[in-house]
Amino acid sequence: MFTKKARLWVIGIAILLIGWTINQQVYEISAAIGIGIALLIWGYFREGTVVMAARAFHAKNYDEAEVLLKEIEDPDHLGKHRRGFYEFIYGNLELHRHNYDEAEKHFQIASKFPLRNQNDKAIVLVHLANINLRKKDVERARAYVEMAKTYKISLRVKDIIAKIESEIKKA
Repeated sequence: MFTKKARLWVIGIAILLIGWTINQQVYEISAAIGIGIALLIWGYFREGTVVMAARAFHAKNYDEAEVLLKEIEDPDHLGKHRRGFYEFIYGNLELHRHNYDEAEKHFQIASKFPLRNQNDKAIVLVHLANINLRKKDVERARAYVEMAKTYKISLRVKDIIAKIESEIKKA
């Protein structure tokens, strides 16, 4: 859970420590520090800043969440659980900005990855249904609602689904 800049600082300090431990001929500690550097680099590609972006998003700090997500250069390298949250958060950011086409794209990608629980998966499908209802694509909205109903969902999500279904009947 480091930003790119923080990781680079820690790696720089670790390299200095490796140099010092090699100079002192304490090779076991040098190896341990080397493993730590490797884990930091691996974490940068597999974990990214998604957790920090999620915290910023939940605190309604949307600009910071976007900055943290944009720090991830290639989301395809993220682990499958992190990628799902990356797309989920990005979709919500685009939805917040009323950029429905981009939001739909990110939510469709998020629906293909595992999320925290079934309720989160259903929320993604509810967002997709809502976006398609706005686009007047009633059939796709209905399909997303039916898929969302197959998951174990909270009462809040059930209420949202009921509202969307009533809107579908009106359309």
